[in-house]
Amino acid sequence: MSHKDFSLPPLDLHASQAPLQLPPDARYAFVEAAWHADIVQQARAAFLSEMARHGVAASAIDVIGVPGAFEIPLHAQRLARSGRYQAVVACALVVDGGIYRHEFVAQTVIEALMRVQLETDVPVISAVLTPHHFHEHLEHRKYFQNHFSVKGTEAALACVQTVSSLRALAAA
Repeated sequence: MSHKDFSLPPLDLHASQAPLQLPPDARYAFVEAAWHADIVQQARAAFLSEMARHGVAASAIDVIGVPGAFEIPLHAQRLARSGRYQAVVACALVVDGGIYRHEFVAQTVIEALMRVQLETDVPVISAVLTPHHFHEHLEHRKYFQNHFSVKGTEAALACVQTVSSLRALAAA
């Protein structure tokens, strides 16, 4: 009995890893919440940049804006079920709004995204983040803009590696 190794190298933002082979003419979806758009859009920009490094043109990525994080799972489900996408990426910043506990929203969204990928067999990559303490002052906004830029790159790497490893498993 032979042993096949399907493991991938760990994500390393600073390594100059060779781009992984992705299916030609594949499409990807990036669903982003409108709340805190100046922060969330940093993740989108970094995601698009990293995907381009792996040979995926911006024209192969559909960006879908939704009002908030709570609306992401239904959109992700419809996109995944459409059969048009290799993967769906979800991005939002969920902060304490004072009316309800933001942890509840974040947990609900993450659990729903996990269900979507398991039910549709389409990878759903999450960059839905909720900080313990977020304040609207300039320093926090700058910090989270930088943080979301890193998360966008990580989401792209996770997307590329997940699509590649699932293709390898299907071909085995």
